[in-house]
Formats: sequence, structure tokens, C-alpha cells
Amino acid sequence: MIAPASSGALRAVVSSTWPSILRVAMLAIAALLSAPAGAHSLEGVDQDLRAKEQYFQPIDSEAPGFTLQDANGRVVSLGDLRGKVVVLNFVYTNCPDVCPLHAERIAELQAMINQTPMKGMVEFVTITTDPKHDTGSVLKEYGEAHGLDPVNWAFLTSAPDKPEDTTRKIAEAYGLKFTEGEEGMQMHGIVTHVIDQDGRLRARFHGLKFEPVNLVVFVNALTNRTQKPHPHPQPSFWDKLKGSFPW
Repeated sequence: MIAPASSGALRAVVSSTWPSILRVAMLAIAALLSAPAGAHSLEGVDQDLRAKEQYFQPIDSEAPGFTLQDANGRVVSLGDLRGKVVVLNFVYTNCPDVCPLHAERIAELQAMINQTPMKGMVEFVTITTDPKHDTGSVLKEYGEAHGLDPVNWAFLTSAPDKPEDTTRKIAEAYGLKFTEGEEGMQMHGIVTHVIDQDGRLRARFHGLKFEPVNLVVFVNALTNRTQKPHPHPQPSFWDKLKGSFPW
């Protein structure tokens, strides 16, 4: 487990260096996604990541369903998100070390994706495994504190009338175990799941050491399945994007 002081110091470093990190990441994504279409097809990206990303686990199975509620009490199910690529993770807000770091990694991924046309095609979903404590107001504050944009991110919990372990059972269905310990702490692993537009679990990115660009490129390969080519040549999106940043 990482000491709280260390995670706080790391968050401060991340915050202070974020603009430069984003610029470098966006240049990397632009270079990767401007390759010929076949080079970043889903099959091509899958094979490439198998070879170079040790924290990437390809999957192809039906994603376990869920019906929960967001910070405003609105009911959200996995079925509601059909047609979008879903980036899913599990945390609980009282976690002092790896959960905030995971939340900030998700915020980093979201910022990268939301600078591209994928913004309207991808939904980020975080599910708390401590619904008793993580009320609507707590969920809102947590998202704001860690830089998550509610435009395409939802923090979900179970309804008050549901068993307290409802969301922990959902985590178990995704292959994760959140085991309760002393003083409300939970022992758990860290996984970022990617679900395709048809509700199929397509990948797990384990831990926090995977390259964010690799997950973004994998998500792009999934979104490309629904994109149709323009009938007439148009300037590359990446040419426009690079021109909009004061690199």
C-alpha cells in the first residue's frame, strides 16, 4: 500500500506538470493515429499491444451488466451505454493511496480522449465499492477533486435499498475483489476495463504503469468501427489539432 503522504506529493507533481504531459501525449497520439488505417485497425492494435504493453490483457466476452445510480440519483445501466465505448474502473473514496491515483489516471485518459473526436463516443464510468459511505454529494466532490469531467464521466453507486455489497459483487463479476479490512479500508487490485459499443468486454489494463497512449489508441480502434470515411478528402483532424495547440 502507498502511504497517503506519498500519494499527495505525487498528485501535486502531476498537477504542476499536467499541461506539458498533455502536450507530449497528444503529439504521441497524433503520430500513432495518423498512421495508415490498417496500422490502427482493431486487429492491428490488438496484436501491437500484445507485443509491447505488458499490462494489456485482451478479452472478448460479454461484459457483466449493472444497474446503479449516479450522484444525482439517476438510474444508469450498462445497457443505457450501448453504442459507446465504456472505460470502467472501481474505487472507493476513503481509499488513501491507490484509488486517488487511479482516479487521476482516468482523468488523464479522459483529457486525452476529450481533445479528439472520440469525446462523444466514449463514456467513463467509475463504480464505488463503498456505497454506504459514498453518497451523491461525496461522489460529486470526489470527481471535482480529481479533475474528472462530468460531460462523459459518471460515478455510480447502488440504490439505498440495495445490499451494501451490491457493487463489490459487480467488481467480482469483472474479476476484481474488494475485501473489507479494518477501519473501513478495502484490499483490492487496480484494473481499467474497456467495453465496446456492443457491451462486450474487450480489454483490461492492469495497474497504473501502462502507457496511457496505448489505452487511448485501443479505444480509438474500437470507435473506428462505427466511423464512415468522408466522401471527399478533408484536412486531417490531427493537422487541425496540432495547429490549435501552442506547442
